[in-house]
Amino acid sequence: MSTYVTANPTTGVTEQEFPGLADNEIDGLAARSLEAFDSWRRTEVAERADILSRTADLYEKRAEELASAITTEMGKPAKEAAGEVQLAADIYRWYAEHGPDLLVSEELDPQGAQSSIVQTAPIGPLVGVMPWNYPYYQVARFAAPNLLAGNTIILKHASICAASSALMAEIVHDAGVPPDVYANVYASSDQVADLLANPAIRGVSLTGSESAGAAVAKVAAENLKKSVLELGGSDPFILLDSADLDRTTTIAARARLSNAGQACNSPKRFIVTDELYDDFVRGLVEKFEATEVGDPADSSTRMGPLSSISARDTVAEQVKTAVDQGATLRTGGSPIDRDGAFFQPTVLTDITPDMDAYSEEIFGPVAMVYKVSSADEAVDLANDVQFGLSGSVWSDDISKAEQVADRLEVGMAYVNEHGTTLPGLPFGGVKRSGYGRELGRWGLGEFVNTKLRRTAAG
Repeated sequence: MSTYVTANPTTGVTEQEFPGLADNEIDGLAARSLEAFDSWRRTEVAERADILSRTADLYEKRAEELASAITTEMGKPAKEAAGEVQLAADIYRWYAEHGPDLLVSEELDPQGAQSSIVQTAPIGPLVGVMPWNYPYYQVARFAAPNLLAGNTIILKHASICAASSALMAEIVHDAGVPPDVYANVYASSDQVADLLANPAIRGVSLTGSESAGAAVAKVAAENLKKSVLELGGSDPFILLDSADLDRTTTIAARARLSNAGQACNSPKRFIVTDELYDDFVRGLVEKFEATEVGDPADSSTRMGPLSSISARDTVAEQVKTAVDQGATLRTGGSPIDRDGAFFQPTVLTDITPDMDAYSEEIFGPVAMVYKVSSADEAVDLANDVQFGLSGSVWSDDISKAEQVADRLEVGMAYVNEHGTTLPGLPFGGVKRSGYGRELGRWGLGEFVNTKLRRTAAG
């Protein structure tokens, strides 16, 4: 049995401990989810949509409580925490309003028959394995479409997110989701594997690290279960030109330091044309050094701690390795001398392909800046990693920027913005950033059975 621990990364103090799921509870959990599926799938879509709408209302009603929980357990600044709560509410509401139309049967060309109709049906109980960096948003983009579709959910959150995961379960149950339709469990990785081996479970969605994704995908494949994976990223931010470089560096700094740099789709590699390079580096360093780092509960704080001491130490070791291998440290590079998991906003340059930092993901407040001489060189550098989540291109020439964006090997390419996520837009990557899509109509189609019903002509 594992124990989930809420350790405040601002203070380093353990706040709460939650007992984990017992091994002898796994089969019963799966059986109850399957039994609940039989009735949930037969609940009218309109009723399921009403429940999602009420869920959105409750998120907004309890916004302050929800935001405070993740500020405490993973260090998200108060303003960002409030924004994440609202985004989760928006996702539930989007599926309540638009989802039912996406589930309507589609009538095809009969092609010699009386009728050919494609129906959409849920596939059954699903396991969701969620990460700590966006505790509400990432659950919402998995849970909302699948609850609407008629699937049941067993939700295993990150071990540091026990309090927020309990709040989410309480809210969906208060909104009308039956307890066994959405079950919040404090499970271990081994127990997730056992669940996936259970015949009652039909699929799994994981957002997390490459290693966690590979392990879950292997077990899912061995048991012929559908999987969706959203993994790491090393997103390029390609700057071709700028009429207002101060504004551009401000946007770049805010994007990289949001959530203390702990976002899969954060811009991590800044690829800048040589005529702008020196000024961009200078401006980015200035913005990083001016960023207020402190207590995430304080409204003046722009960046809080990393999620844990171990996460901070991992970033510190990656930066040290980069410098030891020849990278230039422009600012930052060290833990901040205070309680908690604080780390200085850091800028690295002169990174070469033989360095670890060139190909790995640094999950913290670290920007890597590269100099290129052309758009072609920028694209080659951007694509020269195994990740492919998202990327952005920045230019006053929209047509040129779009042409470059179209050449990026990513699941999401942006022009003059980075990392935008909205309920109706698809989210997901390629290469080692995972497979499958969430949000919008794409997220509603991952765990459903597309069933053909064809009736012969009389």
